Amino acid sequence: MAITAADVNKLRTMTGVGMMDCKNALVEANGDFDKAVEILRKKGQKVAANRADREANEGFVFAQVTEDKAFGSVVMINCESDFVGKNDDFINFVKSVSDISIKNRVATREDLLKIELDGMTINNHLTDLTGKIGEKIEMSRYESVTSEYVAAYNHNGNRLAAVVGFNKTIDNIQEIAHDVAMQVAAMAPIAINPEGVDKEFVEKELEIARELTRQEGKPEDLIEKIAQGKLNRFFKENTLVNQEFFKDTKTTVGDFLKSNDKDLECTSFARLQLGA
Repeated sequence: MAITAADVNKLRTMTGVGMMDCKNALVEANGDFDKAVEILRKKGQKVAANRADREANEGFVFAQVTEDKAFGSVVMINCESDFVGKNDDFINFVKSVSDISIKNRVATREDLLKIELDGMTINNHLTDLTGKIGEKIEMSRYESVTSEYVAAYNHNGNRLAAVVGFNKTIDNIQEIAHDVAMQVAAMAPIAINPEGVDKEFVEKELEIARELTRQEGKPEDLIEKIAQGKLNRFFKENTLVNQEFFKDTKTTVGDFLKSNDKDLECTSFARLQLGA
């Protein structure tokens, strides 16, 4: 069957793949557009496999919440170059994935990859994009938060975003939640409070502190006390409620929450950043 320029252009419009690749796929499929699309998809899968070991540290991070503010998500889709990460089509794709996550209140990355967008799973869309663009494209991270009130914050440039959940709604919760979400984005806490830090991680930090204290020549009977002091400083810097509040460094985030409502608490958060 003769393949015309119009056929090639039609397939290119349908798929976004280069002209020669489209022509070769149509020839191989004997003019069958459905088969040609499948051939191009398989080529995309091959490209994805070939680029599996490439670094994809650029991309776009996007957070948003449901209309009722009870669920929020943050999506990170990576690519290899800043040029692709700033492309409008790429950005719109990430936002479409985010919209689906919000609409379906998707809990995990694995679940989100299985959901269909325009008749094809998001996982297959990622593979197709790898084939079309020629860069490794992947959804490296996805997090969600469910709570009584959830706020989202997208940092300028969308290399960093966060969602934060709270246990209740009060009159000025929107402003409070926005400030705390900015705090999470800026200060990168590892947990809400010391109790939320993994116990093995805590013991490792203590052991490091003990060893450093010994190297400093401190008396053996003071090592444990000094090590505990170092751990407390670590908690102050790295747990959300104990961090200095970025708008008023004389108070902690925990005290800021209590100053607005004695029962207001942050219940969960998620923070994603390109290259981190």
